[in-house]
Amino acid sequence: QVEVVESGGGLVPAGGSLRLSCAASGFTSDHYAIGWFRQAPGKTREGLSCISSSDDTYSVDSVKGRFTISRDNAKNTVYLQMNSLKPEDTAVYYCVADETITHVQTMCDFPTLNFDAWGQGTQVTVSS
Repeated sequence: QVEVVESGGGLVPAGGSLRLSCAASGFTSDHYAIGWFRQAPGKTREGLSCISSSDDTYSVDSVKGRFTISRDNAKNTVYLQMNSLKPEDTAVYYCVADETITHVQTMCDFPTLNFDAWGQGTQVTVSS
């Protein structure tokens, strides 16, 4: 059974940084894409940054230059380094994994697709 587990959320002041981790397990190979999404209260879920098994990356404009996605295949872990955080970044952050999708922009732009695994989410709160 495929599974992803997020960690690293917390409370940080505006301008601060956090690094989120997504640990994946249960996949039959290393060929899976990972995406980071978030959902704020009263808002729809949005894709942020996605990475393919071959390290192709894509980030949406709202986080480009502030958030960086990377993966460590030896640890089956993907990271989201978040810098220059703003109060509007406050949300529950989710990690998603999928073995079929290869186009990372598609993964990020369509958060309602039926991906193989969703994590339970980790809360990020940015104080003003």
